[in-house]
Amino acid sequence: MIDFDGYRPNVGIVICNSKGQVLWAKRYGQNSWQFPQGGINDNESAEQAMYRELFEEVGLSPKDVKILYISKHWLRYKLPKRLLRYDSKPVCIGQKQRWFLLQLVSDEKNINMQSSKSPEFDGWRWVSFWYPVRQVVSFKKEVYRKAMKEFASVLFDGAKENLLSSKSNESDLKTHHTTKKSTFLTKHSKKHFHKSRG
Repeated sequence: MIDFDGYRPNVGIVICNSKGQVLWAKRYGQNSWQFPQGGINDNESAEQAMYRELFEEVGLSPKDVKILYISKHWLRYKLPKRLLRYDSKPVCIGQKQRWFLLQLVSDEKNINMQSSKSPEFDGWRWVSFWYPVRQVVSFKKEVYRKAMKEFASVLFDGAKENLLSSKSNESDLKTHHTTKKSTFLTKHSKKHFHKSRG
């Protein structure tokens, strides 16, 4: 579904833990990281799409999370020209997103990037709150900044961005590896990496 202006309705998902860290996901087969996100189908509300994408991309169910906040407005970004598909009609020029801030209320072992037949991600890690804004691909940076600034008022009681944007030390990041039989943590240059099942 693409709107009159050429934007595809979409949901973005930020999952936080009890430490205020957020789940940062590695795209399947790539050295590219982002928050989980996905399109809203014609027959879905934004919340229904969020729960569907949450399970398909992260393996979590509604009972595993609590909704803390939903962005007040649609946040839009345009795709670079190299990513536009002109042979597809109507042409999608970008995404308009409703963002959800979720609290993980179950064990992180329930996170499973292989819950769908075509996984979007093959690994994940907990990172500091503002880390994704600095690290995401350039054309998504402004949307991430707006979403996280809005969410900061919920998680940090109105704290200003400049008080929370201290640089993350790469050695503090946790990346998780999982297998079909067990979930385990491995240390690589002082980093923990969660790799998806499969």
